[in-house]
Amino acid sequence: MVGAAYAAVPFYNWFCRVTGLNGTPQIATAAPSGILAREVAVRFDLNIAPGLSWKGEPDDTEMTVKIGDIITTAYRITNVSDRTVTAQAAYNVTPLTAGGYFQKINCFCFTDQTLAPGETREMPVVFYVDPALDRDAEFDGLNAITLSYTFYETPTSKLRPLAARSDPTIARP
Repeated sequence: MVGAAYAAVPFYNWFCRVTGLNGTPQIATAAPSGILAREVAVRFDLNIAPGLSWKGEPDDTEMTVKIGDIITTAYRITNVSDRTVTAQAAYNVTPLTAGGYFQKINCFCFTDQTLAPGETREMPVVFYVDPALDRDAEFDGLNAITLSYTFYETPTSKLRPLAARSDPTIARP
């Protein structure tokens, strides 16, 4: 029973990525079918988890985009700590049901990001809003989508080399 519960978490995460459930944007596998005249505002948000000594902001807090148009924007992130830190960005889209239509082509959130002490990096994201959204009656009145990221420190960045953990007062054979 415990094994089934443990296995349910990765399955649920996979299911959300595949279906766009719970605001999970899709990773684009093909170019958009075309650019439409309809526009939506895309808002950009950034959060840093407690305990992570990074700061940052999106280059654009909001932009108006045509559905189907490929857009590039970025977030500027700085490590304000005195140590190298690795973090991963979790992301979602609101309204949650629009996540299935938000297609990412390239994103810093696909991989861990490592910043040296004091380092600032421009982290791009390339996306489009799928033209299929325009054919979904649920979104007839949709005029804004928010893309939100939260950076969390990865457990590996908290690990120290064995030599740094050794106690020189302990006699070794």
